[in-house]
Amino acid sequence: MRNKLAPISFAIASLLAVSVPLFAHHGNASYDTSKSVTVKGTVTEYVWSNPHVFVKLDGKDDSGNMVHWIVEGQNPVSMMAIGWTKNTFKPGDEVEIDAMQAKNGNPVAFLGSASPTAPRRRIVINGKQFQ
Repeated sequence: MRNKLAPISFAIASLLAVSVPLFAHHGNASYDTSKSVTVKGTVTEYVWSNPHVFVKLDGKDDSGNMVHWIVEGQNPVSMMAIGWTKNTFKPGDEVEIDAMQAKNGNPVAFLGSASPTAPRRRIVINGKQFQ
């Protein structure tokens, strides 16, 4: 019995060790969900790939200094459910995006849930309201 228990215990422990980081990845603990920040600037890159969609843009802070922002969305399939495509943004687009900024103050923000029933965050592309 002892000979069979060791491999089974090892297999269970291995599965748990592998699965715990997967749950940790899908949190938004690094973002301040209690308030929204409006990110304004020019799109430099739009990354439409798994595991998350990213909009990278250059904007100015309150002092007029250039800031390189990264706005994170959900995966492409979830983003398509709310109307996004691989062509939603292109370099040179002027945008305003309401998102949740990273708690550490870095110029990184998250759009939140892409569920069709979740509240939409305001997105303006070249002066035209997208969401």
